[in-house]
Amino acid sequence: MRDAGIKQFFATMKPPAATVSTVTVKPSEWTPGVEAIGTVNAVRGVDLTVETSGIVKDILFHANQKVAADAVLLQLDDAVEKADLVAQKAQAASDQAALTRAIELQRRGVGTDATLDAARAAADASAAQVNKLQAVLDQKQLSAPFGGTVGIPRIDIGQYLAPGNSVVTIQDLDTMRVDFTVPEQQLPLLKIGQTIKLGGSLADMPFAGSIRGIDPKIDPASRLVSIRGEVANPEGKLTPGQFVQLRVELPQENNVISVPQTAVTTSLYGDYVFVVQPAKPAQGAAAAPAKPDEQKAGADKASGDTAKPADGASKPADTKPADKAAGDAAKPAEATQQPALTISQVFV
Repeated sequence: MRDAGIKQFFATMKPPAATVSTVTVKPSEWTPGVEAIGTVNAVRGVDLTVETSGIVKDILFHANQKVAADAVLLQLDDAVEKADLVAQKAQAASDQAALTRAIELQRRGVGTDATLDAARAAADASAAQVNKLQAVLDQKQLSAPFGGTVGIPRIDIGQYLAPGNSVVTIQDLDTMRVDFTVPEQQLPLLKIGQTIKLGGSLADMPFAGSIRGIDPKIDPASRLVSIRGEVANPEGKLTPGQFVQLRVELPQENNVISVPQTAVTTSLYGDYVFVVQPAKPAQGAAAAPAKPDEQKAGADKASGDTAKPADGASKPADTKPADKAAGDAAKPAEATQQPALTISQVFV
């Protein structure tokens, strides 16, 4: 008799109400986006090297100095080249004088064409040799190809440099470019000119720019497409080689039902939310989980207000009774203030 009573009790026992917290959701504006990880580089930045060999005579810059275009940064010993240039200029002047005399003799009819041609060839060769020596002399100087900020010198005075030896890096930090990749499925969402925001984390993105280039080819190995954006950097806070997280903003959507991220549950069966309504199961709209940096998760468009558990809700069965969490545990709600609630499961 006692065992039968116990069986009857458990067979007819109603499931306890699940205590959850709820939030009322309303249609709102939503700005979706594409998130990625990128690397910052200067729009103009190179490592400077010397074109000819020589001994370092003078270093005309210091670390982190801002220099103008064509500013001389390094001087190699050029004493021999200067002497050769002076001698060649003298020879060029002599050859030019000989050409002038040959032209005058030819005009008077006492000179030959062969003499004139030889004088003209000698003058042209001397002038070309002067230009060559001047170019060699110019190579003894290292100049900035564009305005920017130079780095730490990699050479010392008195050091012998061979062609190709690196001297210093120069970076134009006023405008930066950011290179990143996105999956091929997201490529149709992107276009030239779209706004991008970037920073050290998804929660802090103080820099804004735009997309300047989209690679027309998808990498067949990774199925990723390369994207390049440009960002103004007037204060120099972005550094070449820096790691950043970025977000490409997509067109804004209106009348979107959104719920807190904690209200979306992910399982092997899909993503779902629990919808609470008085007295009967709710017919809620499908929901899509938000990105990790978002405060809300986007959902399909719907109308009206619906209360959804935000957190603390384990997976109950459909149409399971639920109670709202009391605001103060010492002061439970009165019986007349506890409406009959049901909680239903809505899959995406």
